[in-house]
Amino acid sequence: MQLTIEQQQVARQWLADGMKLSEFQRRLETDFGLRLTYMDVRMLVTDLQVMPKDPEPPKTAPVPETAAPSPLEPAEPAPPGGVKVTVDAVTRPGAMVSGKVTFSDGQKATWLLDTTGRLGLMPETKGYRPSAADGQEFQMALEQELTRMGM
Repeated sequence: MQLTIEQQQVARQWLADGMKLSEFQRRLETDFGLRLTYMDVRMLVTDLQVMPKDPEPPKTAPVPETAAPSPLEPAEPAPPGGVKVTVDAVTRPGAMVSGKVTFSDGQKATWLLDTTGRLGLMPETKGYRPSAADGQEFQMALEQELTRMGM
């Protein structure tokens, strides 16, 4: 995957402007005709020697202070968390790495990266598709987990 010098400059600018890797992958295909796997995109970013910006946390309105519940009052359960990714101790056959994901709505799926770097997702509920936000959060959490593992 060779980019011309002009394409490299454009790609670096996209990343410097805070473009997420999934958006970057789509722009490479639409603007340059390069259809790359997620792992290829990660390697290209490394080759370009650009560190993608961390997304800015969403700005939230200040929460009004409320009195803590008394010990006799049950506290409300915490809202469901974000996306949680785990890596299997024993990798699935035909995969480079595999694991499980729980999305913010509680739906679960098995994921894997095959030997060509393609990401596969098999939800427990037939036909389930995570929201776009969960999909991006999943990819970021997966990248963090794989980086932590040295992959």
